[in-house]
Amino acid sequence: MKTFRYGEGQLTASIALGLARKEIQGVLTPTTIQKVQQSAAAVAEIAAGERIVYGINTGFGPLCTSKISAADTRLLQDNLLKSHAVGVGGPVEDEIALLMLVLKGHALAQGYSGIRLETLERILWMITEGIVPIVPIQGSVGASGDLAPLSHLFLPLIGEGKVRYRGEVLPAKNLLEKLGKSPLTLGPKEGLALINGTQFMAAHGVKVVERLHRLLSHANITGAMMIEGLLGSVAPFSENLHQLRPHVGNLHVAQTIRQLLKDSEIVASHANCSRVQDPYSLRCIPQVHGASWSTYLHLKQTLEIEINSVTDNPIVFDADHTISGGNFHGQPIALPLDFATLAASEIGNISDRRIYLSIEGDTPGVPKLLVKETGLNSGWMIPQYTTAALASENKGLCFPASADSIPTSLGQEDHVSMGSISARKALRVIDNVEKILGIELLYAAQAMDFHAPVRSGKILDSIYRKIREVIPPLEKDRILYEDMETAINLVKGGSLLALAQQVAQETGTIYQTEWSSLFDY
Repeated sequence: MKTFRYGEGQLTASIALGLARKEIQGVLTPTTIQKVQQSAAAVAEIAAGERIVYGINTGFGPLCTSKISAADTRLLQDNLLKSHAVGVGGPVEDEIALLMLVLKGHALAQGYSGIRLETLERILWMITEGIVPIVPIQGSVGASGDLAPLSHLFLPLIGEGKVRYRGEVLPAKNLLEKLGKSPLTLGPKEGLALINGTQFMAAHGVKVVERLHRLLSHANITGAMMIEGLLGSVAPFSENLHQLRPHVGNLHVAQTIRQLLKDSEIVASHANCSRVQDPYSLRCIPQVHGASWSTYLHLKQTLEIEINSVTDNPIVFDADHTISGGNFHGQPIALPLDFATLAASEIGNISDRRIYLSIEGDTPGVPKLLVKETGLNSGWMIPQYTTAALASENKGLCFPASADSIPTSLGQEDHVSMGSISARKALRVIDNVEKILGIELLYAAQAMDFHAPVRSGKILDSIYRKIREVIPPLEKDRILYEDMETAINLVKGGSLLALAQQVAQETGTIYQTEWSSLFDY
């Protein structure tokens, strides 16, 4: 099994997911252990002294001027977790909670937070054992980090809150007893180090990166299938055209489409047709999909900085040098998450337009509503209503959460990022667009049916045949929602992408572009 060195290694979204999924083992090296112990010793020295340092021997937020005695500094930390655990709503997905533990563990292990080794090791133990804290999904404004969800995440350290373990939800105290562990007594600053940070929104961001990459990859496939099904021109994907406007996302998409359509008999069959140009939903795929790829790239790069950063407060350099700053503020990732929400939504918009285009009956050989016998049969008229509804819902979700700010903490936290809402909305929009793309697969495959026995290139032909293995063509009206669910699951599961890679390797077909590694997460 691969290993990752907490506090030293460079996290990516895929490594964070590998740690949460137990595909990668996280370790602490002697160097990291030494740094953590030195930082904890510095905090202990400050707590025992007379110098006032925020969060170590003072209250929090608007209570930052209240001096706390050395005897009460430990109780202060427990009270902090308890008082800030005010989340509401259903729990986050287990994987999100585990990602939060992974990201916080990596941040604390860098040795600037004053956390004790014992506390850090308990967090990493929870990941290894698959102990999932129950974290409500609402309640963070993304200002002093994700205070409420992180408080819930770490209540189990002190024997409070609830956890899920091997499918069962139970009080954390009961599980610790069952596993022979005692609740921790937090040291000075530890509570603050645990709940200050952006790990809630960043954990969601990791999932956004994974799912948006998969979404965009599927959009290239559905778009290429629609070009074939609707006898679209390949000229708008020419390399020399896109070198004149070389946005990296556009270049990547145009080359991907060219490779997917390579050796297509369907494309060759209408090389000399009289059509002058296609509607934008076909012709402008590189520009529209490409802009979303470039937006994804910005999020990925920003997130990688974030998940390798120290987002605590105050930052402890040594016993004589601490800084109370704003590294916990979520704005650096709130804006890119809102941007990614818009990027995903636009993929749904253009996909819905291609779906509508396919049923208009303007393509030679492809009948209106994609069935030969209409009137008695509605054919593929109605699923487009669903994609229209989903696309419209997404537009409402595209208002940027980061455009809002409501002061909290008696005005001490007078500007907040709302990044947690940005992150949650991004995943909601991606979920909707996965459904739209699943439905587009059905329409594209149905349009391609009418060009038989003329076939696609190797990759798209394999994808088309995979769809037809599980979803038969529509000749007369039938209940379609089960077919829609099947197609949506093909997109969500990523099996078509795996098939594309497999066919490319087996046939020597090029599928990766020269920019593919840039977009890898």
